[in-house]
Amino acid sequence: MKHTSEKGIVIVLVLVFAAVFGLSVSALTSFIFSQSKLGASKETREKAFGIAEAGLEYYHWFLTHNPGNLKDGTTSSGPYVHTYSDPETGSIGSFSLSVQGNLKCGQLQSIDITSVGTANADTQFKRTVFGRHAAPSVAEYAYIIGENVWAGSDRDITGPYHSNGAVRMDGTNNSIVTSGVATWTCPAGDFGCTTSHTVNGVFGDGPNSNLWSYPEATISFSTMASNFSNLKTYAISSGIYLAPYSTTQINYSGYYTAVNGYHLKFNSNGTVDIYRVTNTTGYWGYRSDIGWTPDYHVITAETFIQRKTIPTDCPVIFVEDKTWIEGTVKGKVTVITADLVNAGYNPDVIIKNSINYSTQNGSDGLTVISENGIFIPPVSQNTLTLNGIFVAQGDRFGRPYYEGDTKSQLTIRGSIISNKRVGTSWTCEGGAVCSGYLNRDNSYDRLQTTNPPPFTPSSTTTQQYILWQEL
Repeated sequence: MKHTSEKGIVIVLVLVFAAVFGLSVSALTSFIFSQSKLGASKETREKAFGIAEAGLEYYHWFLTHNPGNLKDGTTSSGPYVHTYSDPETGSIGSFSLSVQGNLKCGQLQSIDITSVGTANADTQFKRTVFGRHAAPSVAEYAYIIGENVWAGSDRDITGPYHSNGAVRMDGTNNSIVTSGVATWTCPAGDFGCTTSHTVNGVFGDGPNSNLWSYPEATISFSTMASNFSNLKTYAISSGIYLAPYSTTQINYSGYYTAVNGYHLKFNSNGTVDIYRVTNTTGYWGYRSDIGWTPDYHVITAETFIQRKTIPTDCPVIFVEDKTWIEGTVKGKVTVITADLVNAGYNPDVIIKNSINYSTQNGSDGLTVISENGIFIPPVSQNTLTLNGIFVAQGDRFGRPYYEGDTKSQLTIRGSIISNKRVGTSWTCEGGAVCSGYLNRDNSYDRLQTTNPPPFTPSSTTTQQYILWQEL
């Protein structure tokens, strides 16, 4: 009886172990199968992703040969489906393209392309990528300067800083600093040089010299120059246009400035108050290029004209006269100051007070383009905040030396594009600031780089994807 009982126990144990082994084999087989299926699906998804990217690359090639064509060479509105093939194995999938142009004033600003990739191995797995195609704008830089420049030790700069000339960088740069020259002869008595000697394209006492690079390609101001005639036409037809008003122009040593002009005050509800400036007070200021010059940048009398809603489909304001600007901007707006009527006179833009955005999420933006210069006047705010892309195509962005007129803080969030040397602070004997702003902080606005206000100048004419992301 005992022998029979032991045999029964052995049989039971064999059956148990057989069941456990069977379950283990089944689980292992299932795991191997699921992992194989997962690997195959991952491979398929990666193929779909690569095919979707190929769609964007295809349309970049297409636009290179067919600029501005939004219909893939057809007459239909899309989507446009293309087979994607391997030279050895043939078709491996397809991409479907949706193309949308971004227009302002009826003119193409950028092109949005959405590409959906599908692999033949499993069509349920799709990947979608999005690209915005345009020439990169100057909004990618904190500064672009056309000639030699000195950034003082009080400066804190975030964003690429470029000069076509030499850069003395004594401030703190948190991004790259580039110069268009390899070396430069620093003159005695200027740029902090006690004697005339040769320096690198970027030199100085700044702490982040590992981010300095020279020589780099220059950025052409003639290439980025705005077509004022076209912009005037757009403003007249569907934007806001203000005709020449100034009757008195001051000529001092060949430098012209207007006594009168227009004052624009932006409101947070998307409107702008327009004033006619009827009188100003002249102040003597010193500029390194022309010496002491009387300017008439301080308004003493003006007349309200009207409040206008800025058109959303053509948010362009063309002022054919000297222009004062301040206020809170809503939406993407571009202001152009240029005189195409009076030969030999190029009007300036004057920063009357702080310029802010109604929100800081990228939906608001301001580009100011001056045919001549953009200046901060005497009796400016002690704490001045400027949001925007400021382009001085003919002269400079700056604040002349006003004797004994020192201010506390200048904060700029955006881009300064200046044909000539920038300066908003002046040091006198002993190295102390004796005019202008004691502290200056600058940071580029990365939210403007992929969607700047219309007709913002480009830093290069080469079209590319300025925004890329997977959806």
